[in-house]
Amino acid sequence: LTMALGKDITGKPIVTDLAKAPHMLVAGTTGSGKSVGVNAMILSLLYKATPDEVRFIMVDPKMLELSVYDGIPHLLAPVVTDMKLAANALNWCVAEMEKRYRLMSALGVRNLAGFNQKVKEAEKAGQKLTNPFTLTPDDPEPLSHLPFIVVVVDEFADLMMVAGKKIEELIARLAQKARAAGIHLILATQRPSVDVITGLIKANIPTRIAFQVSSKV
Repeated sequence: LTMALGKDITGKPIVTDLAKAPHMLVAGTTGSGKSVGVNAMILSLLYKATPDEVRFIMVDPKMLELSVYDGIPHLLAPVVTDMKLAANALNWCVAEMEKRYRLMSALGVRNLAGFNQKVKEAEKAGQKLTNPFTLTPDDPEPLSHLPFIVVVVDEFADLMMVAGKKIEELIARLAQKARAAGIHLILATQRPSVDVITGLIKANIPTRIAFQVSSKV
């Protein structure tokens, strides 16, 4: 999942692999270029990957920054602008993560790439892998290629204000376990203070990008 971050001081492009990151925290005050940076990351993924390879969930409390992406085929759901619904979107991600872990365990693989490789090999051999957890055992649905999921939250502080404890738990669970399941977080905030970036969240998001900020959190 290669994506562009920008250019270094000599003008060379800086790229990173989101799968290795595996989650990102982007902080910067108004006008520091934070949203431009996040948009560059999103666009570099959109230009490179098809909707079969990567899907997005976008949360945008400001209703301005990410709304331009509404309607693109890569979106799993319309851009979320209601903060109360944002918790539902993160809940869905946690459920999807657990489902993927069960499937990977059943196939004896360690990550999403291994799962997709097994599905591909079975299809090449003319066989179909079926869902071991199907609700219709007589006619189980075949397993298919699973895309990476990137969750982008534009103003994380707003989300924490509306549903702090619940959101903190969901983000922490995803940050701890979602990497192997192919789910990645990009959280952006103008205010990286301790009530927004709690110890639990900070401990689980190793990759951080700082634009101009007013504190050292």
